[in-house]
Amino acid sequence: MKMESHLAQIGSVQEPVTGAVSFPVYQATAFRHPKLGQSTGFDYARTKSPTRAVLEEAAAKLESGDAGFACSSGMAALQTIFAYFSQGDHLIVSLDLYGGTYRLLERIMSRFGVTASYVDTNDIDGMSSLLQPNTKAVLIETPTNPLMMITDLERVCAWAKSKGLLTIVDNTLLTPYLQRPIELGADIVIHSATKYLGGHNDVLAGLIITKGEELSQQMAILHNSIGAVLGPQDSWLLMRGMKTLALRMERHQYNATKIAEYLLEHEAIEDVYYPALPHHPGHDVQNKQSSGNTGIFSFRVKDARYVEPILRHIKLIAFAESLGGVESLMTYPAVQTHADIPEEIRKAVGVDDRLLRFSVGIEHVDDLIEDLEQALRAAKQELEEQ
Repeated sequence: MKMESHLAQIGSVQEPVTGAVSFPVYQATAFRHPKLGQSTGFDYARTKSPTRAVLEEAAAKLESGDAGFACSSGMAALQTIFAYFSQGDHLIVSLDLYGGTYRLLERIMSRFGVTASYVDTNDIDGMSSLLQPNTKAVLIETPTNPLMMITDLERVCAWAKSKGLLTIVDNTLLTPYLQRPIELGADIVIHSATKYLGGHNDVLAGLIITKGEELSQQMAILHNSIGAVLGPQDSWLLMRGMKTLALRMERHQYNATKIAEYLLEHEAIEDVYYPALPHHPGHDVQNKQSSGNTGIFSFRVKDARYVEPILRHIKLIAFAESLGGVESLMTYPAVQTHADIPEEIRKAVGVDDRLLRFSVGIEHVDDLIEDLEQALRAAKQELEEQ
């Protein structure tokens, strides 16, 4: 079947007793044993629960992996992956990085002796220069958040394998509907499923998908032992959201492309960072390894004084800190998502006080452009009156 059919049918044929098309929410934490030494396959909900199991099986299939693990948040999923590494291990990580990932590495994992070096992961020579005897893995965001930098996954995964390194790819922004990193050589895929997979700004969740029997078994031990697992109600909400992923991603990327093109021509905008635009440096690689584009992009205003009035005057678009939902959200990375990254590092990457991130929803594109137009017009008027 095609991806759209797999998504729409998640859980629909897996309830054998009643035939429920929507897989039930099994709220139980404990399960009866038929007799001593026997199990139904479910013993304790932290280890495995029926609703979560259906979600995890679907996630593994969608990402072409061998096992899936649903966690209580995207950060819980990251922590579970990082727990795979030991004191003294070293990771090579994407330079333009979500601030929460940076915070977890630098404030938490560093206390346990796991260190990280940051680099443009398209720069093979740069990554090679960072290799240490204790380097164990490469962690890649592609596209990156918020500057939408693209990594050639097939090339980097091949390089990592030649060095005996694991490759971990954050696929949150494209989802398996548009990009499947395991098919390009990755070992682990991670999602903040709160975002596009859930899609409705109503569920907090993370997903891990692994390739390979031994790695999957090790991740299962970590998932169960750490215990930051997704509850049954949230598992059901996530499955419900994923059923419409294909439809939503088509509208997200259509709207985002139209709005990015509009902003690129606006007198107040210096640049727009979106891989669908032909001038984007990752445009060709994105087209090679993905079947479309995400619904998020960033843009830089020419004058930092535009930022506050834009955020104050948008009406249909909400000033809020997230992405991937059906509602359009605008974020100011320097003081929100990336505030924990030191200022000098942020500015060196390009996350400065003129950068805004726009998660484009599924509203009518004309209404979104009109909202941006009136906010930019109001901001310009205020600046001229100062």
